[in-house]
Amino acid sequence: MPEQLIFAMEVFLNGLMAGVLYALVALGFVLIFKASGIFNYAQGVMALFAALTLVGIMEGQVPFAHLINATFGTKIHHFGWEVPALLAILLTMAVMVGFAMLVQRLIFRHLVGQEPIILFMATIGLAYFLEGVGDLMWGSEIKKMDVGLPQGINEWIDETTFVIFDYGFFIDNLDIVATVIAILLVTVLVLFSQYTKQGRAMRAVADDHQAALSVGVSLNYIWILVWSVAGFVALVAGIMWGAKSGVQFSLSLIALKALPVLMLGGFTSIPGAIVGGLIIGVGEKLFEFALGPMLGGATENWFAYVLALIFLVFRPQGLFGEKIIERV
Repeated sequence: MPEQLIFAMEVFLNGLMAGVLYALVALGFVLIFKASGIFNYAQGVMALFAALTLVGIMEGQVPFAHLINATFGTKIHHFGWEVPALLAILLTMAVMVGFAMLVQRLIFRHLVGQEPIILFMATIGLAYFLEGVGDLMWGSEIKKMDVGLPQGINEWIDETTFVIFDYGFFIDNLDIVATVIAILLVTVLVLFSQYTKQGRAMRAVADDHQAALSVGVSLNYIWILVWSVAGFVALVAGIMWGAKSGVQFSLSLIALKALPVLMLGGFTSIPGAIVGGLIIGVGEKLFEFALGPMLGGATENWFAYVLALIFLVFRPQGLFGEKIIERV
């Protein structure tokens, strides 16, 4: 088998793994958009905040330590204990649920029936506010996340491909774990959205806030529910990205890579988020491998957006999105 083809196969597999991580972020966007019609600009910052909170709880860090020390002249940074990863994840999820309740009570309960652009602007403000709170609570330094997930090269794949191709593929164990988790997460979310009373109520709220209220759907409950689920998805994405590249404030920028994923898969489709993520992940890796050297490299920075632009021209609703027909 030609050497270049073998290299392309390895690049393809790594593209699939990268696409899964993009899709995990895009899932949070889809969930909130399906349930409330809001494009949540803050989803990337939610992943960052969840990851910062998880590391802070695990390490026994005192929240707002820098602010407390600057105000009172103390030197308190840690409680003196460490929290097991599983318990820390549960506590972080409780924080994200509390965040969802505050978002609903303080922001979106006052914006029922407003234009989508108003809701979108509210999420932009929320994103910058949450990023600032995360900085004050846990500090801005890069943090290492270790929740016990396997990392490093998968020896079995490396040995098997070496026997077959006389060349071992480098596939990270963390990427494999992320793929399995993403498959389970999408399956559960699809079943929840399609076959539960709460899932149907979420779709009703997305179609028309006022109509949903008129038939007895509790808008407060649904929005708290959907923001809590989106917070859980953000936590999962934050764990995967944080374990892969460290917990740092640039983590919030992964939301920008989720935008092309949404444009390809559709803003209202949970499976579309996964398919779109895989297309972007594989496409940018193969494009860089095949044409990157001729174009000066760094094509991964712009390939996804060019592909999304092409989709916007020819299929603006995405591969799995709903085509909206308005009668006037």
